Amino acid sequence: MLDFSRFEILTFDCYGTLINWEEGILGCLHRILAAHRTNKEIDDAMILKLYGDFEASAEAGEYRPYREVLQSVVRQFGKRLGFIPTNEEVRSLPESLRDWKPWPDTVAALQLLHSRFRLAVISNVDDDLFATTRPQLGGKLDHVITAQQAGAYKPSLKIFELALSRIGIPANRILHVGQSIYHDVIPAQSLGLATVWVNRPSPQAGVGAVKSAKGRPDLEVSSLADLAAASAG
Repeated sequence: MLDFSRFEILTFDCYGTLINWEEGILGCLHRILAAHRTNKEIDDAMILKLYGDFEASAEAGEYRPYREVLQSVVRQFGKRLGFIPTNEEVRSLPESLRDWKPWPDTVAALQLLHSRFRLAVISNVDDDLFATTRPQLGGKLDHVITAQQAGAYKPSLKIFELALSRIGIPANRILHVGQSIYHDVIPAQSLGLATVWVNRPSPQAGVGAVKSAKGRPDLEVSSLADLAAASAG
C-alpha cells in the first residue's frame, strides 16, 4: 500500500490523465478520415495505436514544438492511409486541443488533492496550448513544466529533471501520476519518484493513445477519484 503521508507534491501528466484527449483526438481524426473516405478502414483502437506510434516518432530526435508534432501526426495518417490532408486539416488537430475537456472526475479530484498536497503538471505540450487547457482544471496548480520549457518530450529525463529543479524537494517526496507507462511511469521511477498509473478507459485498453510499454507503477487506479480516495486513507 502506498504511504501518501511521505509526499509533499503530486505531479501529473495532463493529456490523457487530466484531460480526455482520446475523445478530442478521435473527434478530429474521424472528421479528417471521413473527408478522405478512409474512416471505415480502421477502428478506434487502431487509430489510437497509430496515433501513439506517430506521435512518438515525431517527438524523437531534435526537439520541435508540439503543434508541429500534432501536424506531423495528421500527415503520417495520410501517408499510411493513402491521402494528402489539406493544410486546414493538418492544422485542425493542434487547434482542436483547446476544446479537449477534462475527465468528469478531474476538477473535483484536483480540488480535494490540493487540500492535502501541492500540485504540478509535467506535460508534453507547448506553453500556449496548455494555456487554453489550464482554466478548465480549476486553478489548483503550483507548478507547470512543459516540453517547450525543457526542450524535450517525455519519456526524456530532461523534462523530469527540470521539474525536480523547479519544485526543489527530494524525489522521494514527490508522487508522479500519469496515464502512460511509457511516458510517465518508467522515466519517473528511474529518477526515484513513486508513480501512480491512471488506467483510464480506452478503445485500446491498458495503453490508450500512447506507445505501448511494460512497467510496474507503485499504484494503479482507474480514475482520479480513486486516487483522491486512496490518498485519504
